[in-house]
Amino acid sequence: MFVNSAFLVSTETGGEFLKKPVKLFNGKDLTGWKINGTEKWYVEKGELVCESGPDKQYGYLTTNKFYKNFDLSLQFKQEANGNSGVFFRSTVTGTKVSGWQVEVAPPNHDTGGIYESYGRNWLVQIPDEKEGFLKMGEWNTLRIRANGDKVQTWLNGNEMVNFEDAKIGAGDGSIALQIHDGGGIKVRWKNIMLEEL
Repeated sequence: MFVNSAFLVSTETGGEFLKKPVKLFNGKDLTGWKINGTEKWYVEKGELVCESGPDKQYGYLTTNKFYKNFDLSLQFKQEANGNSGVFFRSTVTGTKVSGWQVEVAPPNHDTGGIYESYGRNWLVQIPDEKEGFLKMGEWNTLRIRANGDKVQTWLNGNEMVNFEDAKIGAGDGSIALQIHDGGGIKVRWKNIMLEEL
């Protein structure tokens, strides 16, 4: 038994499934990211801030690099209306996004759920019994794991979504942070770490 477990560990650590996590945000500037739209994205006190601008439109901050299969963790704090999100396997043209969003929203609005913009809309919404895991105005930890067709999300250590979807499995693209239209939004982000699978 001991030999078998040691063998499993050695093959996993030596294979393609465990790579060293990388910081997507360096805590200093927006190196590695691209601003899409006219909303505000800036660094303050080592944190990445998204804030509504005068146009009050959609805005996206996309990674320059594409990530298909990954395990991503980050922290966010909603200082005002927290309607935001984390897109994955996504591409942005102007401020029109193609891909999938893990929702970041005010209480009782499906944070951790999966939404497909300009497509099928809600794929997985959050049941009422899981809505209490969000800590509005405090730091929250969001984890997103996408591997092939399978997508899982966790909010503050609680599993929110676990499902498979062939269309998502066929997708590829950037990680993107979103700011929703309507104005009055401010969200802080930090510790954005990604491990490729």
